[in-house]
Amino acid sequence: MMKKIGALVLALALALSLTACGQKAEQTTVQEEPESGEAEPVELVVFAAASMTETLTEIADLYKNAAPNVTLTFNFGSSGTLLTQIEEGAECDLFISAASTPMNALDGTLAQDVEKNPDGLDMLVPGSRIDLLENKVTLAVPEGNPKAIESFDQLAQLLADGAVFLAMGNSDVPVGQYTQKIFAYYGLDEAALAQAGVLTYGSDVKEVTTQVSEAAVDCGVIYATDAFSAGLTVVDSATPEMCGQVIYPAAVIQGGNEEAAQAFLDYLQTDEAMAVFESVGFSPAF
Repeated sequence: MMKKIGALVLALALALSLTACGQKAEQTTVQEEPESGEAEPVELVVFAAASMTETLTEIADLYKNAAPNVTLTFNFGSSGTLLTQIEEGAECDLFISAASTPMNALDGTLAQDVEKNPDGLDMLVPGSRIDLLENKVTLAVPEGNPKAIESFDQLAQLLADGAVFLAMGNSDVPVGQYTQKIFAYYGLDEAALAQAGVLTYGSDVKEVTTQVSEAAVDCGVIYATDAFSAGLTVVDSATPEMCGQVIYPAAVIQGGNEEAAQAFLDYLQTDEAMAVFESVGFSPAF
């Protein structure tokens, strides 16, 4: 009889113990469930051409209303420098270049084209690349236009005569590459001009713009948007025949916050964002 009572007590204790464990497990599961309606914080790293500094900074404030959980971190610079940083493994979720050449070097669809993608890299999220914006290459002068420069045609003659001091971008900077195309259009030898002392260089378009703003040069070749933001006078704009179209491609980089990056890229194509771009002289390219 005592054995039966002992066995009954033991079974009852075991049942109570299992019930308590079950209740604890259920409580833990409930506690681990995330609260509904709360988006997780996301930091988005955007590499963008220096000429987009003002517009993207303004757009970032607008985007807080659309995606309050997203923190945008920008890295502005020469598109060539940004490309090198991405190739070397820098954290980047979205890349916006001031020319197709830097973007081509990361585009896996061009991996077999050794001229456009020499290292055969495949770093863009498939289907994310778009032509986002178009800009214009312009000839800008300091306040008062001391040399009375009126056009690219006149500039070409002044350069040939050694009678002007021009600021341009380095050869690895898109605005510098567009300037080189303008030289070729007029049959000008850049090396000879540099040796003659009529050229000075900037590491990105902002440096060239600053040289013009400070009247350190007689004129500079910069984008229309940078001339607008700096309050500079534009005396002429290059035609597509002179330097081609100035297209800004954008794409999401693989391996980062791809979904959030695509969402921001989609937002950049909205009327709200495009109004900011157009206010300084950009136009949509899509």
